[in-house]
Amino acid sequence: MGSCLSVEGEEYQQRERNSSCGNRGIYAESKSPVKSGSNTFVIIPRNVKDLRLSPGNGDLDIFTYEEMKLATKGFRPDQILGKGGFGIVYRGVIDENVRPGYKTTQIAVKVLDPESLQGDREWLAEVNYLGNLRHPNLVKLIGYSCEDDHRLLIYEYMASGNLEKHLFFSKWVRTTLTWHRRLKIALDTAKGLAFLHGVEKPIIYRDFKTSNILLDEDFNAKLSDFGLARVGPTGDQTHVSTRVMGTYGYAAPEYIMTGHLTARSDVYGFGVVLLEMLLGRRTMDKSRPSREHNLVEWAHPLLNHSKKLMRILDHRIEGQYSTKILMKVANLAYQCLSQNPKGRPLMSQVVEILQPLVTQELSPVETSGSITLYEVPKDAPQNPNEGLSNRFRSQSKGEDEP
Repeated sequence: MGSCLSVEGEEYQQRERNSSCGNRGIYAESKSPVKSGSNTFVIIPRNVKDLRLSPGNGDLDIFTYEEMKLATKGFRPDQILGKGGFGIVYRGVIDENVRPGYKTTQIAVKVLDPESLQGDREWLAEVNYLGNLRHPNLVKLIGYSCEDDHRLLIYEYMASGNLEKHLFFSKWVRTTLTWHRRLKIALDTAKGLAFLHGVEKPIIYRDFKTSNILLDEDFNAKLSDFGLARVGPTGDQTHVSTRVMGTYGYAAPEYIMTGHLTARSDVYGFGVVLLEMLLGRRTMDKSRPSREHNLVEWAHPLLNHSKKLMRILDHRIEGQYSTKILMKVANLAYQCLSQNPKGRPLMSQVVEILQPLVTQELSPVETSGSITLYEVPKDAPQNPNEGLSNRFRSQSKGEDEP
């Protein structure tokens, strides 16, 4: 990501409580507060000093650096879950040994690298948004640590990792990303975005991509990494103007061209991820023929042509979908990727479209001559293990490897 969250021009008043990072959460209130699902307010502290002075209510736990060192076994290399531009994420456990009386909790600890392109503003944005907003499809922020120069974020542990790993590195994961799971992930993340867009002062996520979608052990999806999120337009405003940030390939074209940000900028990013789940391809891939480098430019015109679409679908979902529902999903992706922002649906409308499709794909009713997940075709082999290699072929060499 590499850029920081802009908060210039926004006015805040903060309620000062303690003079240091105690064992409480954040409390900050604006002149125009944004209420979240947990009846708290969404405000960005100006800096870490303000945060230390206003630790606030009990929504977040504040940990010491030594506690997190103990929870991650000394930040051992074998505890690493992932690395990124921000630094390293470690797996850990908070128990009686870490903090007496604390219920044993599996955690993921994001440690900001002091040399990272991200800085205090991105870190503060995560504390602010995830600390004040609660929704089943937003990853839960348990707490943070801000001692000295250390910047740590402590999240709930998401056992299945991120969507990127399952889509593009399938040789390294054991669980198949089935068609129904992909639909459910699309619905879950759409609900998360719709929630953000629906609060009193809409929040634009601004970095919707596969690596920011985390999956729990049951493959329920949650949005993570709110470092680039910002408050969207309100009242008579049609957009907010800001420096262009995010990830190339997922950012909406009008945002790249003008810096004008709206909720429909997130809708475009959602369309890109939906397209990636349909085709099993990255949004940008220079290892492919030149005309296929940019997935949206190449595949967008094909989404409303069933025969052409069938030829480029991810072969790992072969035989798992009904053609009728597949084309509805493809048409939704087509609309989300409209060059004209007004041609894109709202995320609340996306949820309304996807909800019945997820339910229908679980129903054992034949549609348009195709089969759904739990149907058995007439020519199915008597041995249930036969034919699995054809239905769930591993990706060809080069597509899965990092």
